[in-house]
Amino acid sequence: MMGMLGKVKEFQAKMKEAQDNLGQLSESAEAGAGMVKATVNGRKQVVSLIIDPDLMKPEDREMLQDLVIAAVNRAIDNIEDKIKAHIQESTEGVLPNIPGFDLSKFMK
Repeated sequence: MMGMLGKVKEFQAKMKEAQDNLGQLSESAEAGAGMVKATVNGRKQVVSLIIDPDLMKPEDREMLQDLVIAAVNRAIDNIEDKIKAHIQESTEGVLPNIPGFDLSKFMK
């Protein structure tokens, strides 16, 4: 029982470390054939947004909004795999491998 308690504490420490390091992960995605590029970090925060100057016309406002949304959503979708891999790598060997047990659900 004490051994299991030690594993849980070790797991908690490794999860905390993994959470602290999520800001270092990043993923980018484009929309509109590269006219809008968004980059998000592992905390799913937008850290960069690049917009082609040709889209900065009042008549293109709706299209620009749609492209920004598309690029940000793609970047967030793309970072999910990196987050899962980071968590698995950070907690590897602490708890037994349980099929279907997704540790990323424990992240903030």
